[in-house]
Amino acid sequence: MSDTHSPPSRASLAELLLLASVFVIAACGLVYELAAGALASYLLGDSVLQFSTVIGVYLFAMGLGSWLSRFVERQLVGVFLQVELLVGVIGGLMPAALFAVHSLLPPGEGAPFRVLLYGLVLLVGTLVGLEIPLVMRILKRHFSARYGLKDLVSQVLTFDYLGALLVALAFPLVLVPQLGLVRTGVAFGLLNVGVAVWALWLFRADLRALPSHVAACVLSALLLLAALLGADHLTTWAEDRFYGEHIVFKQSSAYQRIVVTDGHAGTRLFLNGNLQFHSKDEYRYHEALVQPAMAAHGAPKRVLVLGGGDGMAVREILKYPSVEQVTLVELDPLMTSLFRDNPKLAALNAHALSSPKLRIVNADAFGWLEQQTEVFDVIVIDFPDPSNFALGKLYTASFYDLVDQHLSAGGYAVVQTTSPLIARRSFWTVVATVESTGLTATPYHAHVPSFGEWGFVLASRRPFRLPTQFPPGLRFVSASSLPALLDFPPDMARVPAEVNRLSNQVLVQTFEEEWGKVH
Repeated sequence: MSDTHSPPSRASLAELLLLASVFVIAACGLVYELAAGALASYLLGDSVLQFSTVIGVYLFAMGLGSWLSRFVERQLVGVFLQVELLVGVIGGLMPAALFAVHSLLPPGEGAPFRVLLYGLVLLVGTLVGLEIPLVMRILKRHFSARYGLKDLVSQVLTFDYLGALLVALAFPLVLVPQLGLVRTGVAFGLLNVGVAVWALWLFRADLRALPSHVAACVLSALLLLAALLGADHLTTWAEDRFYGEHIVFKQSSAYQRIVVTDGHAGTRLFLNGNLQFHSKDEYRYHEALVQPAMAAHGAPKRVLVLGGGDGMAVREILKYPSVEQVTLVELDPLMTSLFRDNPKLAALNAHALSSPKLRIVNADAFGWLEQQTEVFDVIVIDFPDPSNFALGKLYTASFYDLVDQHLSAGGYAVVQTTSPLIARRSFWTVVATVESTGLTATPYHAHVPSFGEWGFVLASRRPFRLPTQFPPGLRFVSASSLPALLDFPPDMARVPAEVNRLSNQVLVQTFEEEWGKVH
């Protein structure tokens, strides 16, 4: 590479575009990191563990790449160009490769996927770690008269952090909901290739073997364009294999991946790969969740549902003529709109989400309760299992204190509480946590074939009394069958459990440990 300075006009353009490339490089690098963490959460379990390990490996790899950059002494632009192409192709295709491999592996064979995941994260992180030091050295070599070391570092890091900030905001709010993980990865891979093309054009006079570099840029761009065109087909193929049935709806919101399948046995809903209901037996779950609390109250007028955006719990609540208003607080607006507007899915909840008695609020339940003063006769808490700390906070003593504040004197709250058979300590942890707030906890369970034994906890200020009457037309819960649901055999009987608090989140750790033995 020549050490002579470029003419002023070219220098200004090269300087501007190289600094702009730092912005793009930072954005692309963070996208690959976030995509790997999101995929690990989707495919291995929605857990803070996946993001922590992916980010840790990625940051280590970036440090390794930065250290390795010291050994690049000649042909800086040529090496930078090659690194950009490798980052673009490998990082851009990483989500697609991980999806494909996970779909091809037999169920329960997670080890090969983890090897590939962390191998790719390590490789991409190392390449990304090479980029910024090389850019700084190119700027220093070509524009040394304009930059002191202090100015150079501040300029480069400013653009680097700005690019990271933009992607950190856009990834969950725009990129994943609009493009999906596979197309997002490929699109940003093309941006890395674009940076390589900039370098090729700006420093073409300094590059050896220029035709080879041109060919590499063209081939990389064509490969990623082909992947972009085939991204939907790949995602469909991978998810069809994973879910095993025809997918009728799939979309990523800012909060989760929603997939609905429809097969000969019925309709199933999955959130982040975890089954939420099967239409053939969801009535067992939702009757068990809602009916004991509603019937025990007798004539509830104001009912609150936290979670339950599919509307099934609301359907059960509306079977009581005394109900005047139902408030549904669901974080994800895509869930409530899907189960209100899709004819097939709306039929499953008997069009409950279109009821004039229903008020839908799309908000975080914890924050919403903190800001409200309303009091309710029955509160139905139907959140996903506590598989990460964001969900675990909704199973803490602090949260149940808030629930208590919004419960009428004679009211009942009910919590879906995972399996007392598979996750026995987790179940009794929730019971202990409810009791720690001063509420009376009444645990019970029901057999739902799609899930197995499933648990629930009633919370109230007064002892639970078995109701003698239920609405007509129920298919599972009845006055005669309810006592059996309150009886726990020895393999599900109470065990010592710690209270789940915001400061410890022991439930998340216990849940992962117990369910991890099953998968």
